[in-house]
Amino acid sequence: MFPVICHIGPVPVYSYGLMLALGVFVSSHLLARDARRIGIAPDVIYDLVFWVVICGIIGARLFYVLLNPDIFFGTPLEILMLQKGGLAWQGSFAGGMLAGVVFIRRHKLPLWPLLDAVAPYIALGSAIGRIGCLLNGCCYGKPAAWGLYFPVWEARLVPTQAFMSLGQLAIFIILRWFQTKKTGPGRVFVAYLLLSSVERFVIEFFRADHVLYGGLSIFQYVCVGIFIAALIVYKKICPRIH
Repeated sequence: MFPVICHIGPVPVYSYGLMLALGVFVSSHLLARDARRIGIAPDVIYDLVFWVVICGIIGARLFYVLLNPDIFFGTPLEILMLQKGGLAWQGSFAGGMLAGVVFIRRHKLPLWPLLDAVAPYIALGSAIGRIGCLLNGCCYGKPAAWGLYFPVWEARLVPTQAFMSLGQLAIFIILRWFQTKKTGPGRVFVAYLLLSSVERFVIEFFRADHVLYGGLSIFQYVCVGIFIAALIVYKKICPRIH
């Protein structure tokens, strides 16, 4: 595909990093605009996004490394080569969520209203970022005659990256529509967890870069855990929030 978009002098501009940065920029800008409606200044949102992104990337990379130790055994410096891909959504969610909750609590911000405001833009950022996966050739699918040709793998593969991007874009649209319904606090965020875990669970059946355990990938087991946790939050917490 196009792992390197262009060069600025001798410096290569990697498509993976560029699309991740674009996703963060667009999502944070739109979130800062929406946050005014709940009385939160844009500067606070940009600080929140900064820590969430940093911790999210660390969590995503650590989770990927733990699941693929053979790739990095003997070449530990490869862990820092993020431009080659290798970020796990579940690890990103865990790291970003932890950083976000700590930041929100420390600054005494409204937890559930802010999480509801953030949720659609997590999906939008993911939708943009997955384009980087497609251009980079990582997160690839199984061989298929109707698939896209990936030069790096010299094969036609299911474009799971494109499917994930479109899926997250659809989730973004659904969540934005859900926000207009003025549901109780917490429900938009829970909807994001439910929809994203289902989307990733289904996509995993078409992925070719994961080891299966009992017929499912480790990512699918994590998705099941997130889905169950979201249901528990909805049934136990959301009804009590007014």
